[in-house]
Amino acid sequence: MPNSQPLLEVHDIHAGYVTGQDILKGVTLSVHKGEIVCVIGPNGAGKSTVFKAVYGFLPVRSGRVLFDDREITNVRPQDALKAGITIVPQLHSVFPDMTVYENLEMGMYLETDKVRVQERIDYVLDLFPRLAERSKQAAGTMSGGEQRMLEIGRALMWEPDLVLMDEPSAGLSPAITRSIFDAIGRLNDEIGLTVLMIEQNAKQGLSVSHRGYVMELGKCTFTGTGDELLTNPEVRRAFLGG
Repeated sequence: MPNSQPLLEVHDIHAGYVTGQDILKGVTLSVHKGEIVCVIGPNGAGKSTVFKAVYGFLPVRSGRVLFDDREITNVRPQDALKAGITIVPQLHSVFPDMTVYENLEMGMYLETDKVRVQERIDYVLDLFPRLAERSKQAAGTMSGGEQRMLEIGRALMWEPDLVLMDEPSAGLSPAITRSIFDAIGRLNDEIGLTVLMIEQNAKQGLSVSHRGYVMELGKCTFTGTGDELLTNPEVRRAFLGG
């Protein structure tokens, strides 16, 4: 990627759930516009905590978070959304008794312009024909892969500059996992979608990513392109079964 100003900059952040016990111990990472960046690492490394700190779900004790060259350290989640960041959480977050259409509406709950809401719904349904076919179906009756697709579609409703994806393959079969990563890659190619993802399936996550970071014990210990990390002997031994 060009040496332009990063869209998201996380500088030496420290954060945790208990006073005096930091989970993040100086995390620094960046995402440029148009990039897919993947964060991998063992359970307990602090990967999801990075997302919570960036999005304002968890206070940053020290360090800075910049988005589009603006300070957003300790921003409220609703203000992170307004700034142009959306999030696809790890656990299923669809409203099961609501239709696909109604779930998409919830992606713009802060928007009062009904015409714009309809335009965005039409846009997302055009991106995901399967969701269009099921627009009147209760979300809870769909397969896990279809629900994940709906969550990604709902995250796109706000026309975000950056989407945070927390383990998009969690709980999905290998075949559905491939289709989800194919969709992420296609959206990056077609609309320039910028993504920062956490992924336990390191091979799949890095294979679709421009760059990646390895986290261990609350710090980023390796960084490089997706291909570089996939072929790095230390990373392969520790995280890729090679």
